[in-house]
This record gives sequence, structure tokens and C-alpha cells, in this order.
Amino acid sequence: MTNDRPASVIPEAFVKALEELSHAQVRKELKFTEIPAPGRLAPFALALSGDVMDVVAPGHGPEGQEIGRTPFLQPAEQLATGRFILLFDPEGQELWNGQFRIVTYIRARLDHEMGQDSMLASVAWSWLEEALRERDASYHSAGGTATRVISESFGNLAGEQDHIDIELRASWSPDSDHLGTHLSAWADMVCTFAGLPPLPEGVQQLPHRRMS
Repeated sequence: MTNDRPASVIPEAFVKALEELSHAQVRKELKFTEIPAPGRLAPFALALSGDVMDVVAPGHGPEGQEIGRTPFLQPAEQLATGRFILLFDPEGQELWNGQFRIVTYIRARLDHEMGQDSMLASVAWSWLEEALRERDASYHSAGGTATRVISESFGNLAGEQDHIDIELRASWSPDSDHLGTHLSAWADMVCTFAGLPPLPEGVQQLPHRRMS
């Protein structure tokens, strides 16, 4: 949280917002970490980082070793990563049309076929709208950009496989104090970008592999 202010000077509205975020429902595949929040965008802010990693499996065969009964684990593949930032300005900001603003960033690597889809940016934005709608996270003043990033390797790295990433940068203003639903929706977005299908409650996700 920005500014490291004593609890006595933190506005009650922001304290309540943090409490609301603690009620968010997120899938176990998404691992959260609190990170330093930007200090220039608003007087108060909270920033979270989220990553969806592929299932880490023990190494076997020539590349796997074992000491006693503890196998070395192969490095996990990052399927998607994102940032969730909650901004609060007691005075409000004109662009936000309110006191709170949510800023997000999501990036994921795509399989080649999907990465070639000319409608990819529109699809990425629709994932945001659908996630907020499914969680009943009402909002207004939304805006953002979706970018397809094509990376090609040259020189000493020419042997590495080219890849395509999708990036979504977006922000919106919540319509209510129920901010946990917005964090839940964002978590759903990151999992969607990672290629994880929606799950009915009580159903466990099978190990996922992104196409090469």
C-alpha cells in the first residue's frame, strides 16, 4: 500500500475497500503477491501481482535426477501474468468519475494458431467485459488497449522459437463498494488468458499444457 501511512490517517473508505478485496474468490491456479504500488497515480493505492503457472512435474529420464526420494522439479512454465491496482483519491478525479479506479495489466503467451487471429484484440477486450459481467462487478468509464506482441529471435538467439503474446491494459471505475467482485473478475480474466477453461464449483482443474 502506498505511502506507508499510519492506520489512523488512512481514510475509512480505503480501509473498507481493502476489506472488501479480502472477500474475493479466486482459483487456486492463480498465485497472488502484494507488490509496491505506484505513488503518483493516487494518494492511496494497493497493487497485487498474479501468476498462473503450469503444473510442475518431477523430472524423469536423462534430464531428471533424484536424491533419495526427492526428485528435482522441472521449471514451471508461466501461462499468464497480471497486475491489479486499486487507486483511491478522496477528492476524486475527473477521468475516473469517482474516488476509486482499478487499473489492470495482463500478459499471456499464445499458441501459434490463436496468435494469428485478426480479431484477437477484440476477443481480449470481450474477456474483460464478460468476466466483470459474470461476477456482477458493475462499473463505468472503462477504457484500455489490447496488443498482440510478435517476438522473433535473431543472431545468437536465432535458434529460439518465435512466439506471440497478448497484452491487455485496462482501467475502470467500480459502481459500488463491493470491490471483491472486481478482484474476482480480474482473477478470472488472468485464468482465461492462461487458457484455463471455466470450472463448475467443486470441479478440479486437470493439468494444463499450452500448445507449442
